[in-house]
Amino acid sequence: METAALIVVLVILLALFFDFTNGFHDTANAMATPIATGALKPKTAVLLAAVLNLVGAFLSTEVSQTVSHGIIREESIQQQADLFLPMIFAGLIGAITWNMLTWLLGLPSSSSHALFGGLIGATLVGVGVGGIDFGMVLSKIILPALIAPVTALVIAFIATKIAYSITRRYDGKPDGRDGFRWGQIFTSSLVALAHGTNDAQKTMGVITLALITVGWQSQDQAEPHLWVIIACAVTIALGTYLGGWRIIRTLGKGLTEVKPAQGFAAESSTAATILASSAFGFALSTTQVASGSVIGSGLGRRGSTVRWRTAGRIAIGWLLTLPAAGAVGAVAALMINWLGTWGIAIDAVLALLVIIGLFLRSRRDAVTPANAMSDVAESGLAIELPDSPPPTRRQQRVALAKAKRNAAPTAPAESNEEPK
Repeated sequence: METAALIVVLVILLALFFDFTNGFHDTANAMATPIATGALKPKTAVLLAAVLNLVGAFLSTEVSQTVSHGIIREESIQQQADLFLPMIFAGLIGAITWNMLTWLLGLPSSSSHALFGGLIGATLVGVGVGGIDFGMVLSKIILPALIAPVTALVIAFIATKIAYSITRRYDGKPDGRDGFRWGQIFTSSLVALAHGTNDAQKTMGVITLALITVGWQSQDQAEPHLWVIIACAVTIALGTYLGGWRIIRTLGKGLTEVKPAQGFAAESSTAATILASSAFGFALSTTQVASGSVIGSGLGRRGSTVRWRTAGRIAIGWLLTLPAAGAVGAVAALMINWLGTWGIAIDAVLALLVIIGLFLRSRRDAVTPANAMSDVAESGLAIELPDSPPPTRRQQRVALAKAKRNAAPTAPAESNEEPK
């Protein structure tokens, strides 16, 4: 029993560290676009996101119940409780390793799918195929992963088109439609709140699953304990406050140059999609939703360019997340199967070395609030604006007609002198 209690403590600590990485990995989902358009200063943005992530974590537990009472069959827990707890530990190692690697690469991959991949890979090794409810995986994870980004893209595309069609082209401000910057403060806050209702829940579900495994929580109790909710909420808020500046740079300017109206449309689409999914208990990837929204807003603005090479890299990361995290989780589980308690110790040491190594590597080309956006100034503006707005189409036509008149040849002046 003492060994099981020690493993539970290790699982809780590792789960909270994953929650922390989830926070700084996904800060960009809410705050990349308002930082890119200058609606919020970088440090103000991440502080606001942290507070709202904290609040959002208390608003819903539907996604937590999907993790703790969904993808893993509870009867398998009862039959192999001693083996299953180390499998959760191994799954978390897979998720954290993938989160740290994609953070180093500045790749907005899915923390959620990294977690599910790690748990599924470890469970397949430790318990077998019977330990996974593949129907739940398909309906609550795979299908939302396919549908949600496309839905967010379409909504953001339509919202951007509407925003540009019903507003004046220029409003006397350098970048035009400057009022959307104020709207972005609201919509980005809504995304941060929605993120708390979805992503913080996943760590709560993992800890609840561990408590059920050792009998410290009844299987009939779907809700996580209050202390679990508080611990996960505070941890993800702390991670969010520190900010994943590498991924903020990718989403804020790597996919497309974001203007205020685009940012407003993208954030509205992201928030609506996440909140709807949280209500149904769908454990979707907020990163995929946010990326789809940014691409949709880029397609919706005339003259905007979507960097499809970057989008392709992100898509490849999405495809690799589940199997890659699952493979690491499976290897960690195999180590435990072969070596028992020593396997857990070796896994923990190796995971620590990987985390430290990736962090030290990141310091060689550190990304901070000062250089996350190359054009960010002390004033908080994140795009270089011209001193005066460009001419409208009517102004261009008038100028062109005037230029043609000035360039037309004139008849030679008549001379009053008589020819000799």
